[in-house]
Amino acid sequence: MIQPLQQMGAQIWGRQHDTLAPLAVRGQSLRPIHYHSPIASAQVKSCLMFAGLMTEGQTRITEPTLSRDHSERMFAAFGADIAVDPHTCSVTVTGPAHLQGQTIIVPGDISSAAFWLVAAAIVPGSQVWIENVGINPTRTGVLEVLRQMGADLTLAHPRTVAGEPVADIHIRHRQLQGTVIEGAIIPRLIDEIPILAVAALFAQGVTQIRDAAELRVKESDRLLAMASQLQKMGAHVTEQPDGLEIRGGVPLQGAEVDSFGDHRVAMSLAIAALNAQGNTTIQRATAAAISYPTFADTLQQLYS
Repeated sequence: MIQPLQQMGAQIWGRQHDTLAPLAVRGQSLRPIHYHSPIASAQVKSCLMFAGLMTEGQTRITEPTLSRDHSERMFAAFGADIAVDPHTCSVTVTGPAHLQGQTIIVPGDISSAAFWLVAAAIVPGSQVWIENVGINPTRTGVLEVLRQMGADLTLAHPRTVAGEPVADIHIRHRQLQGTVIEGAIIPRLIDEIPILAVAALFAQGVTQIRDAAELRVKESDRLLAMASQLQKMGAHVTEQPDGLEIRGGVPLQGAEVDSFGDHRVAMSLAIAALNAQGNTTIQRATAAAISYPTFADTLQQLYS
């Protein structure tokens, strides 16, 4: 974020040539730019969109592929002058914006729902209904991959809430098949790759995950974290520079594993433990509360 904001005229200082926190930022007027992001990141895009709201002129962000578009939808709902060009994977914000307060209903997060989707898919005898889940097409890669793996998954009561598509999701246990996860779908499921890696453990055959090097710079190095901790449970997982190779059908054993302080790793390991023989202890499991404070309670209710 520092580089494009400096291009807009922001003054930002930090350690190691302004690349490390703590950061000092001096507020001032910014100038619009056209930023070509090297990665498809909704976080980077949204930050620049916010900067563009109060910048005179047009701020444009172009990505290699389209990332999730929650900010675009929300900006439009609040009255911002925003244009999206899906052909060039670009979004343009014209500022300064004149926004109008709104009443917002937030749909359920598909990234949180993904843990229960995979749990139901892999635990024999399971079926789960999850209500009011956001099914924004920039986020539904996890549903597409689970279907690709043969999951028994259906959507019910599709509707639109506050500009966002919403549905209820039903899923039940079924034998999964290995698959390849790569390319343009990656930005649409980047946060769900840890739990999809767990699904792959219980699929027949090999699952290849590629083009996901961005996972190395999340709350933890998620490729390293998932590979190393699942290996402790006996899984056949090979870490690749930009992904994972997972050989399914290998029985898991309970073990002492570590979340690396990463909420998605903690919750993914907990779902893997449901199908492991014996007890699993997850160190720093409270990291799950970062995004899902009631995860442990819900897990106990479903699978106690």
